[in-house]
Amino acid sequence: MEQAYKYLYLSLFIVLGVCVLACLIRGIKGPKLTDRVVAGNMIGTVVMMIITILSGFLNEGYLIDVCTVYAMISFVAVVVLTKVYTKAHDEETAAKSEQKKEAE
Repeated sequence: MEQAYKYLYLSLFIVLGVCVLACLIRGIKGPKLTDRVVAGNMIGTVVMMIITILSGFLNEGYLIDVCTVYAMISFVAVVVLTKVYTKAHDEETAAKSEQKKEAE
């Protein structure tokens, strides 16, 4: 029975590794910054799943704590990136509207 669990864990690690690669490709290829932010968030989520599964595979409970800290860091990173993106977008919109006013 333990051999079956080992194969299950191995297949899960392979599937999640492929998911990380797919998100990485999407993040690099993404035409917009929002695509890159979402891809980064997805990579963080999949890595948390990998850490959680690894905790079960190795029977190490402290990895759940590592996963929790990683989740908080990932959340803060996405919030900061979103705030930076919205500020840049607002500045760009204000500059465009100012140019339109000058042209008239």
